[in-house]
Amino acid sequence: MSQRVNRSIMNIKVGMLFYILSLFLAFFSRKIFLDSLGVEFIGLSGTLYNILSFLNVAELGIGTSITYFLYKPLQENNHDRINEIMSILSYIYRKIGETIFLGGIVISLFFPFIFKEQSVGIFTVYFTFFAFLASSAAGYIINYRQLLVSANQRQYVVNSYFQTIAIVQSIVQILLAWHYRNIYMWVLTGLVFTVIGCVVFNKRIDKEYPWLQIDTKKGKTLLKKYPEILLKTRQIFIQRIKNFILYRSDQILVFAFVSMKMVAYYDNYMIIINKINYLVNIMSDGMNAGIGNLIAEGNEKNTMKVFWELTAIRFLIVGFVIFSLLMYLQQFVTCWLGAEYRLSDTIIYLILFNLFVMLSRGVVEMYISACGLFSDTWAAWTELILNIIMTLALAPLWGISGILAAKIISVFFIAIFWKPYFLFSHGLNRNVSAYWTGMTPYYIVFTIFLILSIILRLYIIMPLADNFLKLTLYGAITFIPLMLTYFIAMFAITDGMKYFVARKPALYRTINNIIRK
Repeated sequence: MSQRVNRSIMNIKVGMLFYILSLFLAFFSRKIFLDSLGVEFIGLSGTLYNILSFLNVAELGIGTSITYFLYKPLQENNHDRINEIMSILSYIYRKIGETIFLGGIVISLFFPFIFKEQSVGIFTVYFTFFAFLASSAAGYIINYRQLLVSANQRQYVVNSYFQTIAIVQSIVQILLAWHYRNIYMWVLTGLVFTVIGCVVFNKRIDKEYPWLQIDTKKGKTLLKKYPEILLKTRQIFIQRIKNFILYRSDQILVFAFVSMKMVAYYDNYMIIINKINYLVNIMSDGMNAGIGNLIAEGNEKNTMKVFWELTAIRFLIVGFVIFSLLMYLQQFVTCWLGAEYRLSDTIIYLILFNLFVMLSRGVVEMYISACGLFSDTWAAWTELILNIIMTLALAPLWGISGILAAKIISVFFIAIFWKPYFLFSHGLNRNVSAYWTGMTPYYIVFTIFLILSIILRLYIIMPLADNFLKLTLYGAITFIPLMLTYFIAMFAITDGMKYFVARKPALYRTINNIIRK
């Protein structure tokens, strides 16, 4: 138990450190890249990344499935079984890398038609795409062994290496873009650092796991020995392809239904949203393996206690994220890039609603994954088909707003109602009424403070915060009291927050005294 907690904490600490560093670089570099490389090229790179993401769909499910099957042999220190599973992973990932590269070549044949009306030259399109494609394929063929480290609850090691490489890469790209304003140098730098990261990290794995013996050729034969891997993979694949289309295809849809220029505008906001998602995922990624071990122990009382404790932490984070973005996002973009880069308030509200649904479901999804519950593929198909239908109906009429509204319509009921039922009835063997009894107070408190956030935005932030200094000042004046009150309100009416605070007895007594007074 102690080792599980310690490794989870280390994962979160290291993830938070690199999050802060990468967050600063992301905002600083975005302005330089827009000014030095041009809004058209930045829009192009975002579109190409998303096209490449469609090719990466070939992987969806493999990594999660393999990680799930590594938990037990790692706990038992069964090297032979680990080597067999990793050999399977090596074989599959090599095939995926080859498939992605060949698929990229085929898709690139259509680029003269797809990008014929863009000011960016076709040579630039091909050069950028194939650099991205080579980076992606290298990750599968060379760098698949990082999954072993993650399954061993040592995600902090993976983060330390790859985030360091990413930070150095960003700094070099900033300097090159600012000094030379050369698109090709910027693209090539990304490819070079990808290869460096793969090589360096694999040397670390060789030292950490000297007993690791991977036979790629044997992997195909070993698949017959582990048929459950393919079964879980197929189930996870359907779940992930749905998530991919819903949450990672926005830029392509904006390009298709609006314009390349609006891709860059939309990306300005998504940089912020994605960085915040990364912050929240630091906690989830750091604890996934630990939750799997917790459920395997079979202590139902402790499992539920941790569930509600994590729910309290998650809603505290969700409140921090949604309230801050609602109050300050538009003013921040204005101060950061200029008023001409702002999107409409309607789009922002839809983005935040989507974000709330995605973040608030996190603990349920974490437990579903830890229980290995991936068989409800009908739900994924329902979300996917409904999203396609609604996007085709709404996007031509409302543009970005239609794309986001279609996403909300397609995921809301399954995410909020079906998934908790599925977890409690099939994984935790409890009546779903226990879930709603526990969750209702969180939704009530969140709604009250959401309304307070809107009032603060309309009457304080919008009329007064017109530069970074004022935004910082009024942000501190309004947000700190809001979050402190939100925290105390959650402590007062939810068991999960009481469980969490009880880990620090002195803090527990202090908050209790405040509430009584």
